[in-house]
Amino acid sequence: MTIITTALLRAAMPFARTCDITAYAAPLDATARRHSITTPLRLQHWLAQIAHESGSLRYVRENMNYSAAGLLSTFPRHFTPQLADEYSRQPQRIASHVYAGREGNGDELSGDGWRYRAGGLIGITFRNNYAACGVALGLDLIEHPELLERPEHAAASVGWFWACHGLNTLADADNLDAIADIINRGRKTAAYGDANGFADRRACLDRARLALASGPTIA
Repeated sequence: MTIITTALLRAAMPFARTCDITAYAAPLDATARRHSITTPLRLQHWLAQIAHESGSLRYVRENMNYSAAGLLSTFPRHFTPQLADEYSRQPQRIASHVYAGREGNGDELSGDGWRYRAGGLIGITFRNNYAACGVALGLDLIEHPELLERPEHAAASVGWFWACHGLNTLADADNLDAIADIINRGRKTAAYGDANGFADRRACLDRARLALASGPTIA
């Protein structure tokens, strides 16, 4: 029995484009089966996070094309007003600056921040994570990070991340806050709802719940 159908994706992600729904239904179905994301709660949380992180299947690489004001509000620790003006609307420079020297990335001049910016449907970020994901998927993501833009790999990367962080267990507990924290912040925080975009994540979950209210489930 197919779990992730085009009808289910259309119901769970009503803002998704038809071309994206068609492209991702089969890869997401295969990934869900591979990682036992097959109960209503697991599917609800999984689809909700995918919807939020990818803009309903539209985006598989982080854009980073911020205005000066956007840089100050999104990355306040990395930019002063003067520096924000200097970097404004230069996505490659912005990513290389923001993600420099972290999780295996080189310095700003290395370009690793841009090369290993968020990719796939859930936003795999940083050189170390690209390397680990590549090993799991049998892909050379260090030399070819663009492979995460392909539907089959973009979908598979979500399954890898989900399994590595034990998110099925958190989905079984219906713990949206913990799932959002781990995806967005890398760890569970003490505060509730402090992950970026938490309100939208909840709205995506509400839509996924309705879509799966009477949908198919494989134990």
